[in-house]
Formats: sequence, C-alpha cells, structure tokens
Amino acid sequence: MRNETIAIHAGYEPEATTHAVAVPIYQTAAYAFDSADHGAALFNLEAEGYRYSRIANPTSAVLEKRIAELEGGVGALAVATGQAALHFAFVNVADHGGNIVSVPQLYGTTHTLLSHILPRQGITGRFAESDEPDAVAKLIDENTRAVFAETIGNPAGNVCDIEALAKIAHAHGVPLIVDNTVATPILLKPFDYGADIAVHSLTKFLGGHGTTLGGAIVDSGNFPWAKHADRFPGYNKPDASYHGLVYAERFGRTAYIERARSIYQRTMGSVLSPFNAFLLIQGIETVALRMERHCENARKVAEFLRKDSRVAWVNYTGFPDSPYYSLVQKYLDGNASSLFTFGIKGGMEAGKNFYDALKLITRLVNIGDAKSLACHPASTTHRQMSAEQQRVAGVLPETIRLSIGIEHSADIIEDIDQALEKACPSARLQAAE
Repeated sequence: MRNETIAIHAGYEPEATTHAVAVPIYQTAAYAFDSADHGAALFNLEAEGYRYSRIANPTSAVLEKRIAELEGGVGALAVATGQAALHFAFVNVADHGGNIVSVPQLYGTTHTLLSHILPRQGITGRFAESDEPDAVAKLIDENTRAVFAETIGNPAGNVCDIEALAKIAHAHGVPLIVDNTVATPILLKPFDYGADIAVHSLTKFLGGHGTTLGGAIVDSGNFPWAKHADRFPGYNKPDASYHGLVYAERFGRTAYIERARSIYQRTMGSVLSPFNAFLLIQGIETVALRMERHCENARKVAEFLRKDSRVAWVNYTGFPDSPYYSLVQKYLDGNASSLFTFGIKGGMEAGKNFYDALKLITRLVNIGDAKSLACHPASTTHRQMSAEQQRVAGVLPETIRLSIGIEHSADIIEDIDQALEKACPSARLQAAE
C-alpha cells in the first residue's frame, strides 16, 4: 500500500465485538488472564497479548503498527514523548556503557540529553565537527554503540546523507539511529537508505495539530545484533530479569524493539495514554495531505523572504544554491522541509521586533502544527547551549525558525510582511527610493 492508504488503514480492522470503524480507546490499566498459566506465559514473553497498559495497550498497538508500516519497519514502540523515545533508543544500545557519535545539528534538548544527562548514566555523547560523513567517522571507536543524526536538523534544516552515514556505521559494526521527526516517513523513509532505527516526536508533523504529546521508536529489523555479540551483550547474553532469555535468539529481527518494550517501557514507564494514542492516530490519517501543503507553503514563504530587502539571509534547502539541495533531491524527492530559518537585517534586536510583531503566526517552541509557528531558538530551544555550540547547530543570535502551516500562503506572507515592516521600517523606505 501507498503512504496515503497506510496512514488511514494500517494496523486496524473493525473489532469483532462492536465492529467499530474508528479505533476504540481502550482506557484500561490492566487485562484479565485466562488462568495462572496464561498470565505466566505473558510475563515470560512466551505468548502474545496484553498484561498491563504500562507495557502495551490495544489502542497504542494500532498506532505502533501504523507507524511501523509507514516507515517500513518490523515493529514500533509508542511512548509518552519524543524525548522519552530518544532516551530509550540510546540506552537500548548503550546500557552497558560506551558512546554515541552524533552530528552536531540537533534539537537543543537532544543535545542536552547526549552532552549532560546520558554521561551521568555512563554513556558519552560525541559530537562531530559537521554532518559530513568523514567528520562522523573520525569519532567512532571500539566503544561506540551507535551513530545518530536528525534526518532534517531542527532548527538548522540540514539534510543528512543517510546512506553514507549508514555505510560508515555498519563498517564499524554499529547501528545508525535517526530522528525522522521533521521529514516524517511521507517525505523520507530512512530504512530505504540503510538506517536501522527511526525515532519520532509524534507531537510534531505526524500528530499535526499541536494537541498531543507522544513519541515512537521504529525498528527496521535489519541490524545483525548476534553478529556483534561482544559490542552488544544485552542482546546476546541471558537476561536475568527474564529467566535467562536471550533477545537476539528469541526475537530475531524484532530483538531491538522487544528489548526496548520489555526492559525500558516496562521498568521506566514513560507511557503514552490510550486517549493520546487515539488523537495521534487521527492526526496520522491526514499527514500525507498536510505534508504536501506544508512544503508548498514553505516554498512560497522562502521565496518571498529571499526577495525582500529587509531580510539578511534565508536558510532554505529548496534553493538550488543550498549546500543540501542535491540531498533534498535524493532523499526528499525535491520536497524541501517546511521548517527553515532566516535572519533579518538589523541583527538580534530587529529579529526580536519582528518576532513580537507577528499576529497570525504563533510564537512558541513547537513545530509541525497545522498552524504556522515561529521561534527564536537562541533564547528558547537552544538556550542551554554555548554560543559556539549554537553556531555549530545552525543557530545565530538573529535566527528565526519558521514552521510553516497549512493556512493560505497569502495570509502567512501578509503576516510576515507586516512584521518585517515594524521591525525594519527604514529598509522598506530605502528600497522604495
């Protein structure tokens, strides 16, 4: 099936009791067992079924199946937020220690997770000088447990060379984990280019309406955990908490996602509520249509900004002179993201004046909403980073991040125009003269 059909139908058939067409909300904490032996089989991971909603829930299961099918994976795990998904994704490969090698262009909280939080748990984040594959390769050593990248950086907008990063990771015997939040599987399916694990903040484009927090990890099923037993003992040695179960042997291609659910979701409990799963399913039904409009509107806004004398620069990968233009053609079929940045003449002060003057475009730190959104990353999402770390991540003091929504493009541009007028009135006068 194609994306549009998968987004509406995958993972659910009308259930047998009521024949409900919409996915039911199974608002329950626990599930009855047929017998003591049935309960024991569920807890021993010997039988499929539900035991407790901290571990799995039927509504969330539909969401997981739908996301997995959209990405072309063998399984998914839905959790409470995108950050929880990233945390589980990293520790599920590095809970015996080691390092994660990452490109530097990251969402601010993800950078904090790798640079400050995980090191307290014995996992080191290493940041390459750039997103070039050679820069990443320099940092990989015998203690590396994964390579990480955002397929489209937030807010830098850079497009990573997934195929090249995957080849480097696999040559060193480690998986490539990617955050595919900004691209979504509608624009890019990273497993087609060798990525092993995909992570999503479902809060963003997949949910699409700014109402619901959620995250997901998707397993391609392609990384050979048994082949790299010394580097990944958690998959190849008996797990004492499950009576000696060996994940690579028991689950084969789904070992990664089953281990994430059985160890981290079960014991750390970052649970997505059934109601939130239901809302996210509703959002996913329209994601293919929304992404078309997001990208179309963003192109029109970027073109307007580039021609405007009040704007100093526009970082939009859909322009032929962008260093990422060729990667947009290869990985995104020419569809540059609706997330991009720009700077106004007059620096940070003019940028703040522009930001404060917006009327239609909402000032907040979310992205991927049906509504157009704006953010000043240096003072919000990337505030905890040093000035140099911000620069490497693609954030300058004057940077404005736009997440272009699905309103009429003329209305979006009119709002930007009036905000520019208030921020840089002298520039318009000079242009007129």
